[in-house]
Amino acid sequence: MTEHTMPTSVTTRLSPAKINLFLHITDKRADGYHNLQTVFRLLDWGDYLHFSTADKLISTLDNSVNNSRVDINSLCGQLLTLAGADTITSSIEDNLIFKAASALLVAAIDSNKLPAQLPLVQVTLDKHLPMGAGLGGGSSNAATTLMTLNNIWQLNFTQSELINIGTKVGADVPIFIFGQDAIAMGIGEELTAIDLAEQQYLVLTPNAHVNTAKLFAHPQLQRDITALSIETIQNQTIDYVQYLNKPYQNVFTPVVISLAPAVDEALRYLQGLESQALSTARMTGSGSAVFLPLDSSVTIDKALLAKWIKDAPCAGYMVGSL
Repeated sequence: MTEHTMPTSVTTRLSPAKINLFLHITDKRADGYHNLQTVFRLLDWGDYLHFSTADKLISTLDNSVNNSRVDINSLCGQLLTLAGADTITSSIEDNLIFKAASALLVAAIDSNKLPAQLPLVQVTLDKHLPMGAGLGGGSSNAATTLMTLNNIWQLNFTQSELINIGTKVGADVPIFIFGQDAIAMGIGEELTAIDLAEQQYLVLTPNAHVNTAKLFAHPQLQRDITALSIETIQNQTIDYVQYLNKPYQNVFTPVVISLAPAVDEALRYLQGLESQALSTARMTGSGSAVFLPLDSSVTIDKALLAKWIKDAPCAGYMVGSL
């Protein structure tokens, strides 16, 4: 292995959360996945990733001959160290940050973009988003890793190429690479930008987790919502941004609240605030987090907001759109 010295630098990136303003399943695909329709909203709240570039370059030549899982994991293990994620996965290779870096290296090999030498990078995860909350924390970490390593390693993949790579890592990864509020279709990779007004949200994160695979297999999950056109979704923001009017809904809500009493309690708490916030409380994604949009036309003083958070049955956060 050949090493050469280089300057050390640190890059810090926000790995933002997302919420789903609504979430529909329209049908099941031949490949076993489900076709979805949703509007993703990115938040100014999330995890932070610190990328420290070490003072040496590592040769990749001996590892790029055979594009096998073992070789890629070995190469990725030499190029990437991960701190702050010990409690998330038992093995570094199961972490989405590591998987994203591996997928990036595979793409670089496949496209003949892998340099002969790459700098060693340490990624330090400063975790704030709870796992399994439907806020996209792991997917956001993966997307932030893809975009940042693409720059550090000077691989020069375009945004659309990174989205394709991200799809292989996780269905929610593309929205974070897209980097703006969007209508999503397919498994979440077909993205169309949508311009939404800035908004504040009260987000509650109950200490509950329901297995995603279990949810998708649940007999009560509705999987046949009539598909809407992009134009319809763009023109009907009044029905799902502030309030949640039919046909818009989150199809996972009745299933999750039946399986997780803590989510039911948190959602009921927010529903009790709807008349003051002039909005509809709802669940995000297929996870446990629930949120209440705040109407920008209504002045809610800081003391009252603080009381809402203090009285909540679980951890609460006041956050804004990104």
